Amino acid sequence: MKKYIVLALMVFSSAIQAEDTEVLNVDRSVANNINLSFPNDNNIKPKSGDFEIVNYVLMSNEMGERWSVITLTNLSSGNRDLEQDHLMALFADGSRKSPLQYKLNFKGKETQSITVSFGEYKFPILSIYSSN
Repeated sequence: MKKYIVLALMVFSSAIQAEDTEVLNVDRSVANNINLSFPNDNNIKPKSGDFEIVNYVLMSNEMGERWSVITLTNLSSGNRDLEQDHLMALFADGSRKSPLQYKLNFKGKETQSITVSFGEYKFPILSIYSSN
């Protein structure tokens, strides 16, 4: 009987631990004035747009998922659509990647926050930038 109870407790505790690895944690922020100079041999850049990043919060979990809450302002007086190609993340290994697919409509001069996923990656995100 004790074996079954111990086995049940082990299964239950492993299920709880699995859920903990999926929880996103806010990553320690990197100062905005830090100068990173990774080579960009393939000239990877975000798509030109009228969006300015006001701020962002980086998040990740133990499974390697990379997420961010990004606050942006549409600098144009007209409506604009923000798409994944307008943003780019710089990772700690020097690679660059756009977030997974999304689209968000902005009115002229509007500021909005959006939560985006950069998928799973071994290295953490150091910064997020746009063409502005």
